[in-house]
Amino acid sequence: MDKYSLNIKDKIKVIAFDADDTLWDNETHFLDVENQMCELLSRYADTQDIKDSLFKVEMANMEDYGYGAVAFTMNLIENAIKISKGRVTANEILQISELGRTLLRLDAKPLDGVTDTLEQLKASGKYRLVVFTKGELLTQENKLKRSELLPYFDLVRIVSDKHETEYRNLCNDMSIAADELLMVGNSLKSDVMPALNIGAWAIHIPFAVTWQHEVIESFTHNHMATLSSFSEITKLI
Repeated sequence: MDKYSLNIKDKIKVIAFDADDTLWDNETHFLDVENQMCELLSRYADTQDIKDSLFKVEMANMEDYGYGAVAFTMNLIENAIKISKGRVTANEILQISELGRTLLRLDAKPLDGVTDTLEQLKASGKYRLVVFTKGELLTQENKLKRSELLPYFDLVRIVSDKHETEYRNLCNDMSIAADELLMVGNSLKSDVMPALNIGAWAIHIPFAVTWQHEVIESFTHNHMATLSSFSEITKLI
């Protein structure tokens, strides 16, 4: 299917956008902190062992901590203790904590084409625009403020995770049917699949880096388009 062939122009009433790695760069900053942690702990283990251990810690803590910079920092510290077998120093833990804190201060500069595209969609008057993202409430709110994109959106919805229930709740809150919702995001697992499963539409815009937890096998669907850039959204709708 041609990526511009979805016939949805007369169906969509609400367009929901993921935030991290869709509106602004996020994962590359997390990866940079992870690499700096590996360097800091290099006397205890090699890089791959540290990374593998961190992912296991993240998955084990997911239900309790959820997603975001604070959760990530707690996982970094726990991993440092485990990978060093308790030998990590107080100063090293402090350095890891400071690395994690940098993720709370990201400038959230919009990715190429984001601001212009949102401006066009808002000016058209055809759609209500929503930020629909997961993560820590305060962290995501602050990034959205720093991005200066807030005026384009009619609603901001930050959830602990993005399952079909949350998508149905969004539709109910916006008083629309599922097939009147278009979800735009970088993650097939969190942004695309659950939206499609309730009968909504989806635009997948892959980002350069994907967190291991979000990686699933690619697929096609007659309610989905895959675009190479954010600016292409206006060509589709």
